[in-house]
Amino acid sequence: MIEKEKMLAGLLYDPCADISLANERLYAQDLCFQLNQLSPLEVDKRKQLFETLLGKTAQQFTIMSGFQCDYGYNIEIGENFFANFNCIMLDAARISFGDNVLVAPNCGFYTSGHPLESGIRNSGLEFAKPITIGNSVWIGGNVIVLPGVTIGDNSVIAAGSIVDRDIPNNVVALGSPCRVYKQLPN
Repeated sequence: MIEKEKMLAGLLYDPCADISLANERLYAQDLCFQLNQLSPLEVDKRKQLFETLLGKTAQQFTIMSGFQCDYGYNIEIGENFFANFNCIMLDAARISFGDNVLVAPNCGFYTSGHPLESGIRNSGLEFAKPITIGNSVWIGGNVIVLPGVTIGDNSVIAAGSIVDRDIPNNVVALGSPCRVYKQLPN
C-alpha cells in the first residue's frame, strides 16, 4: 500500500516518503498563494481557482482570503457555504460541509494528527481522520475542529471552542474541550 492509500484509509503514513503527496501539497499551496494574492474584486477568478482546488463546490459559496489547505481535493463544500478570513483546512482526510454553513474568522479544521507515543511520532508518521459538518451549522471565531469529528445539523459552535468529539444535531456547544451547552428547537 502506498503512502497516499494509507493516508486516505486513516492509517499511519509518512507524508514525506511519497513524492506524489509532496507534489500534491505544493500544487495546493501554489493555488492557495494565487487565491490569497487576488484582489477581492476578482470574484470570477477566485471562484474558478477554488473550483480547481477543492474536491467539490456548490454554485454559491464565499471563501475569504487567508485560506490555506494541504491538498484541496479532500474538501467538499455545500450550497451557500461561507468561510471568513484565515481559514485553515488540513485535509489529508475528507472535510465535508453541508449546505448553509457559516465559518467565522480564524477557524481551523485539522484532519491530521500524530501518534501519542514519541518513538512512532519521531519517525515522521501521522494519521488523518475525516471531519463532517452538517447542514445549517454556524462555527464561531477561533474554533478548532480536530480529527474524526462530526458536527450535526443546525448546531452552533461558540467562539474559541476546541471540538475534540462529535456534536449532535440542534445544539449550542462551547468550550475547550467543546461540550453541549443547550438544546435548540428543531
